[in-house]
Amino acid sequence: MIRRFSRLSLLWKILLSTSVAVTILFAITGYIVLSAINRTMYASLEQEVQNSFHAYTSLWKYREDMLSTTTLMLSELPQVRSAFSTGDKATISDTAGDLWRKISDANAIFLVFSPFGQYVTSLDGDPAPALARNKDIFKAASAKFPKQSKGFFLQDGDLYNISVTPVYVDSSDGGQSLNSVLIAGYRIDALVAQQLKEATGSEFLFLRPGGPPVASTLNPRATNVVVRNLGATQASELVSDGLSKYARFETPLTDIAGRKVGALCILRGFDGAQRQIDSLYSKIVVLWMLAVSAGLGVTYLLARRIVQPVEELDRAAAEVARHNYAIEVEVKSEDEMGRLARTFNTMCASIRQAREDLIRQERISTIGRLSGSIVHDLRNPLAAIYGGAEMMVDADLPPAHMKRLAANIYRASRRIQELLQDLLNVSRGKTGAPELCRLREVASAACDSLAGAAETQGVAISIAIPPEIELPLDRSRMERAFVNLVGNSLEAMPEGGKVRISASFENGAALIQVEDTGPGIAPEIRANLFQPFVTAGKRNGLGLGLALTRQTVLEHGGDMWVESEPGRGARFFLRLPGAQTIAIQSVNAEALSHGD
Repeated sequence: MIRRFSRLSLLWKILLSTSVAVTILFAITGYIVLSAINRTMYASLEQEVQNSFHAYTSLWKYREDMLSTTTLMLSELPQVRSAFSTGDKATISDTAGDLWRKISDANAIFLVFSPFGQYVTSLDGDPAPALARNKDIFKAASAKFPKQSKGFFLQDGDLYNISVTPVYVDSSDGGQSLNSVLIAGYRIDALVAQQLKEATGSEFLFLRPGGPPVASTLNPRATNVVVRNLGATQASELVSDGLSKYARFETPLTDIAGRKVGALCILRGFDGAQRQIDSLYSKIVVLWMLAVSAGLGVTYLLARRIVQPVEELDRAAAEVARHNYAIEVEVKSEDEMGRLARTFNTMCASIRQAREDLIRQERISTIGRLSGSIVHDLRNPLAAIYGGAEMMVDADLPPAHMKRLAANIYRASRRIQELLQDLLNVSRGKTGAPELCRLREVASAACDSLAGAAETQGVAISIAIPPEIELPLDRSRMERAFVNLVGNSLEAMPEGGKVRISASFENGAALIQVEDTGPGIAPEIRANLFQPFVTAGKRNGLGLGLALTRQTVLEHGGDMWVESEPGRGARFFLRLPGAQTIAIQSVNAEALSHGD
């Protein structure tokens, strides 16, 4: 990662560093803001739960007051008092039942008891055996007579909110005596819970100890999960139903005697607040993206002005690397960058002067080496021509001897012509129109011209080039390149050896290898092997063969390099682009007879 970062431009390093800093700063700020918003939302949600509880309290008090008022009103009506005094179920039902049904809720119950706690009748037609059989209600309420008592009552899994009202009548001694006891109330069920939810907007659970809830506005699955999680979380924590989260408020439900018989849990959904937080989070992300984009834009404009002189210096340094020492950088400031540009221009001027001096010295040295090489390499052919011509002039030789001398003179003059042509090719490349050639045929033609010399020296030449590889070549120059490579190998192996030419097709190019079993290339000339006039260990030659061969390969768009270890031969590699393979139906047996 560090290595990749080091490869980036200075401008991108500034932009990335700035973006990372802005991102971290904005992330920290966003975290602080979101945390504060979460706390505020949760506090607001708790306040809503409290408001729901107050609304529940008001609503429930209203229902209790209405129940108590209705009961007191009935108990104070003369005809109702008279009916209660008879103790007859039919009389009580006929007298008070119609009036009760008109002024009470459909879910309300109304029970009549004797002064001694015996069940008499029910005005709503429901005998309510659970309430009728329970003596604890009457006993707890009687301790508060003549006051009216209110509370919750749990019996057989049913929860009731009841009001106990004693009915007194005037006695013969001028006082009042207990005539009857009225128990009115509501059974807490899903309908009551739903009415509370509609009135407050919160979820309600009426819980009982050690059992399932008495009533709930949640679905059965959510109810079971919430009840299970209520005991596992703190009162200040959110409670989950597996899908949604709720803020909660719990309050105990007590009976007439003040004992806890259950609990009411009010839940306020956190989903709405969470959606607001998510919406705010999305807005913060968008704001962050805009801020980062604006920051990067401003940073880019400022960094561009700072980095521009560096880029100009970089381009100028690249030109210097391409040996263009005439480049100059415009000095635009007097700061560190301006001083650096001025120093760079001074350095380029010094390089230009040093280069001109070096070129002048190199030209003198090249003329000297070229003169010495030409004199040395032309001495033997000229001596052969001079000696042959002298013998032909001064001696009376037979025709066969004359013919042999003429042949020697011809070969010597041909050698001089080749040396001069090689010298011209160094100064200007001789190019011809490329033609589509089979690589094996070009290499074979070059090897055929050297077959006699190779046989004389005991050198075996083998060609391992697939016959289906063909590519566009300047055939004569490419044959000359192979001749130079194989000829160098023959020069290096006067006592015999092996030369092998192979090729393969790789990614649209032909990769050619020419290797021998000679002594290898001396380390002192390996680095400059492809430079003109570099030679070692050869009986004759200008040292131009490899330079011309590599120039030929480069002009074909390819490349050439060498691998060699002293004593283990040399291996030359040629990569020529534009190669392709063709289908070969039949292969001439003679084309494969070069020793694969």
